[in-house]
Amino acid sequence: MAYYTLKSIGKSTDYMTILKETEDGFVVRIVRDKDGYDDITTDFISHSLFDSCIRTGYLTKIEDPSESKIAVNA
Repeated sequence: MAYYTLKSIGKSTDYMTILKETEDGFVVRIVRDKDGYDDITTDFISHSLFDSCIRTGYLTKIEDPSESKIAVNA
C-alpha cells in the first residue's frame, strides 16, 4: 500500500491510502479530520487524475507511515 497526504485548508491533515490498483485507476481510502473526528471514505480515482494530483502537489507521498496518523486509520 502507498500512503499520501492531501493538501488541506487550515490545520487539518487529510490522508489517502491506495488500497488496490485496477486497470483504470486506484481504489483509495481517504481519511479527513473533521473537527476532531475522522470522516473515512472509500472511492475510486483514475490514473490520469492521480497523476495530475501528484504533479500539482495536491498529493504528497508519505515515506514512513508509521510516524503519522494514517497508520492508525488505514
